[in-house]
Amino acid sequence: MERLFFVIGALSAFTGVAAGAFGAHALRSRLAPDMLVVFEVGVRYQMYHALALVACAWAVTRWPGPLTAAAGWLFIAGTIVFSGSLYALSVTGYRWLGAITPLGGLAFLAGWLCLAAAALKS
Repeated sequence: MERLFFVIGALSAFTGVAAGAFGAHALRSRLAPDMLVVFEVGVRYQMYHALALVACAWAVTRWPGPLTAAAGWLFIAGTIVFSGSLYALSVTGYRWLGAITPLGGLAFLAGWLCLAAAALKS
């Protein structure tokens, strides 16, 4: 599990950097300023949670158990739903995608609570 979370976290950080560069260079002239901000929020949260996933990889070795594993999976799900919906919203302009974004945010919050509980429980 620790290797899987580390690899997914590293790949998520890689794609976050690539998305940030894409946004700064390729999208700056193509998106409205408010949509560029939406895209950048997706990148920011992807990067935060890529690092959180790397931390989960370490935590799995320190505090093994279902709570630590749940935290990692919730960070993955949160990144896909939160950042993914913001990327899609900013590029397509489909405002209804904004209704999905909070579900990713809830996954992030639940992941942080699981990680804290795993540390306390150990």
